[in-house]
Amino acid sequence: MELDLKGKSVIVTASSNGLGKAIATEFAREGAHVLISSRTEASLQRTIDEIKQETGNDQIDYAVCDMKNEAHIHQLVEKAVLWNGTVDVLINNAGGPPSGSFLDMSDDDWYHAFELNLLSFVRATRAVVPIMQKQNRGHIVNIASSSIKQSLDDLVLSNTMRPGIVGLAKTLAQELSADNILVNTVGPGTIETDRIVALNKAKAKKRNVSTEIVMEESEQEIPMKRFGQPEEFAKAIVFLASGANTYITGQSLIVDGGQVKAL
Repeated sequence: MELDLKGKSVIVTASSNGLGKAIATEFAREGAHVLISSRTEASLQRTIDEIKQETGNDQIDYAVCDMKNEAHIHQLVEKAVLWNGTVDVLINNAGGPPSGSFLDMSDDDWYHAFELNLLSFVRATRAVVPIMQKQNRGHIVNIASSSIKQSLDDLVLSNTMRPGIVGLAKTLAQELSADNILVNTVGPGTIETDRIVALNKAKAKKRNVSTEIVMEESEQEIPMKRFGQPEEFAKAIVFLASGANTYITGQSLIVDGGQVKAL
């Protein structure tokens, strides 16, 4: 299958580690020009070196970007255009909100989750859509959570904000299909990242048991009896954002080893 990504201009936000880094790495393997971002320049420099070494692709650059800062987002998109002349692919990604129940969360927690996990996607998308419309093509993939299909315990912020991403993607798929811009949402299940380790540590502390016990229990809840690997998740993203995808838009996909039982 030809993915038609060689030389394409790709932005992956929040990509100095975890799922964002795995996604950027897979695009680099396919020969894309990949612009990564995060808030910390040192981590971005390290990540670029690692991706170049792993993939042999030197067309990797970065921009420091706080996804809660609208000016930073515009600068990120402007850098991609200055570098490559356009933006072919936008991967909207951001760190997950903190865990906790409804009564644990203050107004500040809610505002932070809204700005980081929903408004940042709106802002980045708004910045690239006119560019994609001008060239009459583009792919946007939003990274969400399995909470877009099934609510997760002690993650009220994620359970509230992530479905908003699905509503956004559904609306954009209707509005932008005539411009040949495809918009989809992908939610990771239990993928082995620092985020999953942190959430399991929080669960272990609440139950007063070891993190290892919680991790083992978590694995047993997955039909495939193992955590997914970041590169497995990344491959689904790359396909949806590639030239091989010409007709899938407005959809929500879960990559979770069969864990979510909701239809």
